[in-house]
Amino acid sequence: MISTLESPSALIVIDLQKGVLSLPLASPTEPVLHNTRILLDAFRRRQWPCVIVTVHGAAPGRNDLQRPSTPHPADWAEPDSMLNVQPSDLLIHKNAWGAFSHTSLHAQLQAFKIRQIVLTGIATSLGVESTARTAFELGYHVTLVTDAMTDLNPESHEHSCTRIFPRLGETGTTQDVLSMLAQVAPCV
Repeated sequence: MISTLESPSALIVIDLQKGVLSLPLASPTEPVLHNTRILLDAFRRRQWPCVIVTVHGAAPGRNDLQRPSTPHPADWAEPDSMLNVQPSDLLIHKNAWGAFSHTSLHAQLQAFKIRQIVLTGIATSLGVESTARTAFELGYHVTLVTDAMTDLNPESHEHSCTRIFPRLGETGTTQDVLSMLAQVAPCV
């Protein structure tokens, strides 16, 4: 349950891009995109930071998973048009699961004096959870919008939402965040 929303907070959108959205996912992506867009519009109206994160590659370490042998299509990392990316949005390109790893995200949030982040995106147990873990370790107050995210499989999504996220921050719905936004005085 979301107890508060600090002014300003930053909305961080993880990997809602053409290539990721084309993968076989646990649930339909339309609600994820719709809810994220509602939040983006609400944050933009307040002139609070909106961060659009896209993954462009993979970390170089070895693992048991087979990596694709062919390159991704040219538009693979392009944010979905539903996000309606604006010039004021911060764009972060990453090559790892988490949005903080080897990017300027932390420095940019610090420049805005952000202490709380709100997370949406795909995949719940990978990009979203990795970003939430690092944000928590960096001292951010983390809010996870569970109806604005999905995963590659339902068990992983459920595990992150019920077992991991309560240890890293507060969880709630899009409507919970909008209700909190209505209670926060705009920045001056």
